[in-house]
Amino acid sequence: MSRADQPKFDKLLMSRTRLGIISALVGGDKMEFTYLRDSLGLTDGNLSVQISNLEEAEYIKVEKVFLDRKPKTFCRITNRGQRALKHLVKQLEGLVDLR
Repeated sequence: MSRADQPKFDKLLMSRTRLGIISALVGGDKMEFTYLRDSLGLTDGNLSVQISNLEEAEYIKVEKVFLDRKPKTFCRITNRGQRALKHLVKQLEGLVDLR
């Protein structure tokens, strides 16, 4: 495969952490920040920075609310984020099929 034939991967999703976040959200349900943090084994700071990157790219939507007077942050994947992940998966499948 020549360099010209190689797929150009979405650099935002090539991060293990950001790919983990998007993959966790792909079911369409919104997830709470602490659940994502704990399930992905991240620190608050790392998750916060990566969520900001994904939100800036409009791959996820962030909602901040108060429940029982406690602040909660929820994330959900957007249509754009779903399309980006599906495109990445298709690119990876294409590489596997090349033999």
